Amino acid sequence: MSYAIIRNDKLTRVDAQGSYIHNDRRSKGHSNKDIDPTRTYLNFYCKKNELTYIKEFDKIKKEYNLQGHIRSNSIIMCEMMITSDNDFFDKIGLDETKRYFKESYNFVCNYKNLGEKYIVSATVHLDETTPHMHLVYIPVIHTKDKDGNKIDKICARDFWRGRNSYRELQNAFHEYITSKGFDLERGLPIEETGAKHQNIEDLKKITNFENTKKILDNIKLELPEVPNINDIKIIKLNREKVENEIIKPKDELIQKLYKDNLTLHKELSKHSKVIDEAEKYQKERDKILADNKELHNTVKNLEHEYKLKSNNLDFDFNNRKRELEEEFKEKTFDLEYEYKGKFKKLEKENNRLYKIIDKFYETVDKFIVWICHKFGIGESKELIKNFQEETHTFIDPVKQLEHEEREKEWDLEI
Repeated sequence: MSYAIIRNDKLTRVDAQGSYIHNDRRSKGHSNKDIDPTRTYLNFYCKKNELTYIKEFDKIKKEYNLQGHIRSNSIIMCEMMITSDNDFFDKIGLDETKRYFKESYNFVCNYKNLGEKYIVSATVHLDETTPHMHLVYIPVIHTKDKDGNKIDKICARDFWRGRNSYRELQNAFHEYITSKGFDLERGLPIEETGAKHQNIEDLKKITNFENTKKILDNIKLELPEVPNINDIKIIKLNREKVENEIIKPKDELIQKLYKDNLTLHKELSKHSKVIDEAEKYQKERDKILADNKELHNTVKNLEHEYKLKSNNLDFDFNNRKRELEEEFKEKTFDLEYEYKGKFKKLEKENNRLYKIIDKFYETVDKFIVWICHKFGIGESKELIKNFQEETHTFIDPVKQLEHEEREKEWDLEI
């Protein structure tokens, strides 16, 4: 099982300058033989410093009015080293490796309420034996001055106060990083391992077990040379006695050992093939698991995108629905207003027609009375009655219309 590894180192101004040169790859000739310059382009920052660490420190101290008595040999910054082992990083793949360090960066930003603004730099190195991150920060504590005013103060001693401060860091980091989906063990306490604290450079020397197959390369199967009987000069012993009592038993033992060695080599070769197959299977399995995890993350991202698009579609649909409802209300209002205008106009015209008809009745009555008086015909009523009987026509148009409609009905019945 792989372990979640996080360590802390304290830096003076001199130490900080050395870290800056190493972390930002400012040296032309690297003394560290683990660095592969052809892979340096793979390195990336979770937070990039624009200036040297010392100048960044002075800038941040001034910008945020950081308090604290700083001497030439004071601890002004700390550097966290965050990593695991190669098995872990090979297993999870490059994308998850990047996420591991970004989540680690988020953890440090919030640890002890530090704040991202006090992170000087966070560099991830992928050009060395094992991927790791150098995170440089100013150990700021949020406290009060003598007058009770809130201040931010540089003090590594108080930031790491307590004998269990580093144990608490290990516990908090392990709990956080596993909650983000990384399957890692918490490192064993010093009381159990008896190990001493390692600095950052020592941690980069952590490696896996050596491959046991190298043993086979060093096995010699040749028989040792048998001493020449002529070179054996044992005083007063004849050749036959030496050969029977010394050479032959030794030669038989050598032959037996040689056969045993061949058998052992054969067995080791079989085991070596099994190991090769197992390693091949393990790599394929790890790749499948990494691909599966990457696919799982892709599915989650697609689900998230689908949810966002679905929400956007619902939002657009609701907006369009509201727009159509508003448009319908406006058109309804316009039509209602238009029809009310037409209705009023028709009503006005209708009233005028009623007045014209009334005036027509009145004028006809006057005309009939005038005709009767003018020509001495007699009563106007009698004249109207005779006109209607002879012509089958009513002076009153309403009655005339009713009469014509009844005649049509009679014609249809016949």
